[in-house]
This record gives sequence, structure tokens and C-alpha cells, in this order.
Amino acid sequence: MRCPFCDKIDCRVVDSRVSEDGLLVRRRRECSMCGKRYTTHERIEVIPTMVTKTDGTIEQFDPAKVRNGILRSCEKRPVTTAQIDKIVQNIEKKLTIGVIRDIDSKKIGEMVMNELKETDEVAYVRFASVHLQYADLNTLRNEIDIFLEASRAKKIEPKND
Repeated sequence: MRCPFCDKIDCRVVDSRVSEDGLLVRRRRECSMCGKRYTTHERIEVIPTMVTKTDGTIEQFDPAKVRNGILRSCEKRPVTTAQIDKIVQNIEKKLTIGVIRDIDSKKIGEMVMNELKETDEVAYVRFASVHLQYADLNTLRNEIDIFLEASRAKKIEPKND
């Protein structure tokens, strides 16, 4: 690391501290030549995930758009903002940890639906009705029936103690 005071490259790390979220490292450094101290910050370089929309356009992944879609589907439902934030974080984590550089918007919608299915059934159906663009009420009704059947089966499963 080059010293900002004397421009020499020789320095040593005096102290390192990780931020609360674990995404940033703050280092205090001391120049071996002039003895002055300075601070550097290290952050993980995140390569943006690109989303291919249904119309073929490509744009950078925006967690705010996912959050807004979830907020609309959870309107007047007993879903907290903390739960919504957790869903968005889970999706964002899956995209960054999996190092997914390109993803179809439909896959992101499926990820949201999977998360909402576990959070609130009505919000799930609301989101699915927009995301899956049902042609008519019968198609929507079939999806609800499938969801209800899976939900009943999940409740009936015997517990292994």
C-alpha cells in the first residue's frame, strides 16, 4: 500500500477491525519511512447480477424492485417489514453467493414466490397472480387448489420424534 504522505510503498498494518455486518475491514496502517498513520478500507468487490426481463431488455438487479413487488402483495396482511427485508436479503444472498451473473426475471419471481409461500399464503397468491400472469380465473383457481393441497399435505405429515 502506498503511503498518502510520503508516497513510499513500505507500510505495516497496525490494527484491523471488521464491520458489524462483516462486509468491510478497516485497517490502520503505519508508514515505515515517515511513521505517519492512515486508514484503509477493504470491501468485497461485488459483480452485479444482470436481469433479463420478459421483453428481452437487460438491467442490473435492483433489490428495491423486488421489495416493492413484495410490499404490494403483502399490503394489509400481517407481514412485518422485517419479514419482507429478510425475504429480499435471502434472494440477494442467493444471487451474490451463487455468483449468478445473469438471471431471468421469471426465476427471481419464483424465488420470491417460494419465500412468500412460507410467509403468508394470501401474499403468495397475490404475487403469483401478477408474476404468472394468469389468463383467466380458472387458471388462478387451479393454482390455488394446488397450493391448498400441498399445504394440507404438509400439515398432515407425521412428525418424527
